[in-house]
Amino acid sequence: MLHIKGTAVMDAMEAIKARAGREELEKILSLLDVEAQETFRGPLSLSSWYSCDAFARFLEVDIRETAGGNEKELIRRSEAVIEKQLSGIYKMFVKLGSPEFVIRRIAAVHSTYFDGVQIIPEMQGPKSATIQYVGFSRNHRIMGFAIIGFFRKALEISGAKKVDVHFTVPIEAGEKFCELALSWD
Repeated sequence: MLHIKGTAVMDAMEAIKARAGREELEKILSLLDVEAQETFRGPLSLSSWYSCDAFARFLEVDIRETAGGNEKELIRRSEAVIEKQLSGIYKMFVKLGSPEFVIRRIAAVHSTYFDGVQIIPEMQGPKSATIQYVGFSRNHRIMGFAIIGFFRKALEISGAKKVDVHFTVPIEAGEKFCELALSWD
């Protein structure tokens, strides 16, 4: 079973509260299955691990209820979360780093956020890279939108122009790995 670090869960919940208020978060939680409700209503810890399946269901309900089902909105929302993170303590990772450094650093950070997922970044040239995520299953497909937003905004903050981030092998394909392609000027 895949797990996600409490930090990511708590960031998502705090973002909902900041965007729409505690009532909206409660509404989203009330629409989850019993297992996910128990998980996310209980005391949460930044360092604990939570079901990636339950977190994917949480994101799906959030997008269905607050974005009319427009999953691409999750890209924008994750960009806002990473922008906030990268303007704080993690600022030095982006401002001082080249896009290659930023990609490798974010891949390393992502590997601490997911238990059961292997992340393999590979530079394809001076202005492109691929990242394979090994371990996601089809039901985690919504996570792909957050991953796109995370990398896209970090590259933009690092000074990259004309950033393109997309999956060449999407999570929902159900392959042994999914693959993210990144390019920039």
